[in-house]
Amino acid sequence: MPAITESKENFIRLPEVQRRTGYSKAWIYRLIGEDKFPRQVKIGSRSIAFIESEVDGWIAQRIAESRGEDDVMKKYTQPPENQKKAQ
Repeated sequence: MPAITESKENFIRLPEVQRRTGYSKAWIYRLIGEDKFPRQVKIGSRSIAFIESEVDGWIAQRIAESRGEDDVMKKYTQPPENQKKAQ
């Protein structure tokens, strides 16, 4: 019998994905169809979910792209007292 490994992956349902992204169901599925958003996982005969870490990673990537990689790295690598100067 294979060993059960502890996984930190969580499923989130579509309403939670909509809440986190601010996107409609139709827009999320359009992005999936264009391979621009993490694909859903089938978790039952009529149920789907998304992998939380993939959605969070996608959101973080959008933030990094909109602010520029250097700006994001400065924010998280500088001490708080220097963050205002970097922005």
